Amino acid sequence: MTRQTGFPVITAEALAELRRRIGIPVRRPEPYIETATRDAVRHWTAGIGDRNPFWLDAGVGPPTILFAMDRIVSGYVGGLPGIHAMYGGTDFRWQRPIRIGDAIVGDSVLRDLVEKPSRFARRAIQQIYRTTFRNQTREIVCEADSWCFRTERDTARERGKYSAVEPPRYTEREIDAIALAYRKEETRGRTPRYWNDVTVGDALPEVVKGPLTVTSVIAFVQGWGSLYVRAHGLAFEMFERHPALGIPNAAGIPEPPERVHWDEAMAQAVGVPGAYDYGPERVAWLGHLVTNWMGDAGFLRRLNARVLRHNLIGDTTWCRGTVTSKEPGGVVHLALRADNQRRETTASGSATVVLPERSAGS
Repeated sequence: MTRQTGFPVITAEALAELRRRIGIPVRRPEPYIETATRDAVRHWTAGIGDRNPFWLDAGVGPPTILFAMDRIVSGYVGGLPGIHAMYGGTDFRWQRPIRIGDAIVGDSVLRDLVEKPSRFARRAIQQIYRTTFRNQTREIVCEADSWCFRTERDTARERGKYSAVEPPRYTEREIDAIALAYRKEETRGRTPRYWNDVTVGDALPEVVKGPLTVTSVIAFVQGWGSLYVRAHGLAFEMFERHPALGIPNAAGIPEPPERVHWDEAMAQAVGVPGAYDYGPERVAWLGHLVTNWMGDAGFLRRLNARVLRHNLIGDTTWCRGTVTSKEPGGVVHLALRADNQRRETTASGSATVVLPERSAGS
């Protein structure tokens, strides 16, 4: 096995080779979940902290469970070996609900590579995929564009965009306030939210997430499945196939770069103050905010969310939203954001939902 001893840089040759893949279907990595079983739905909702009983009672999966059913939409990228990939966001467009028992397959294609200036790492390559999800009858369930930013690990660390962040310490009163917010979380549930009753400017009831811990990261991975977390012989087989994934830890043992989510030293090696969450988790949190608000009779048509900053171990996230506009046919547009305890917005986006309408005279 060839050991990874230094972090590669983006070369013109490697970038040109990757550009040649644009428009070509991507070989599908083995998914974590192939069928939206009751167990899969239960583990996903537990992983993102969605306590709405509707999903299991009605035999429907939360829309964002697609993250667990495809690795490409979750941030798995090809090309540029050894260049760090940071998940940037996903734009989901659903056409129909996900039913328990649906076997859903995502077919992906590399759409584009866009070079962007980066305060984090001087240059960043935005790598954009489109994934089309079809169920067992070949109906399109959802189309999603997802993107990662490829950055040079050494450059990101040396540029030092992120200053040192003092790990938060919570008082008993602050923890009690978070616990109270969890107890007061509003789930619309079976009571329909009618389009007629929604007003532009309405605020969605907040949803709190955190404080983020390694334990909560593990809980999310149990529902989502991760990208490169493997053990024993499976791990060594992966490192043989993809040597750039085998980055030695302090003991000289190869581990994947995914350990930035629990390994402080690895996170700092890529230029981040400390271990941080998975980006798809925050997108799913914003989806949870929306489904709580729209109620069981609503349909989430679109969720377009961007990850803006790292959510560090110890951070608490407040998910918030506002009604921005309405259209005939029950359509409502929302603006979304996720704010941490430092009042930094770490994710933002928009959503479109379809709500039931009151019949004339009711």
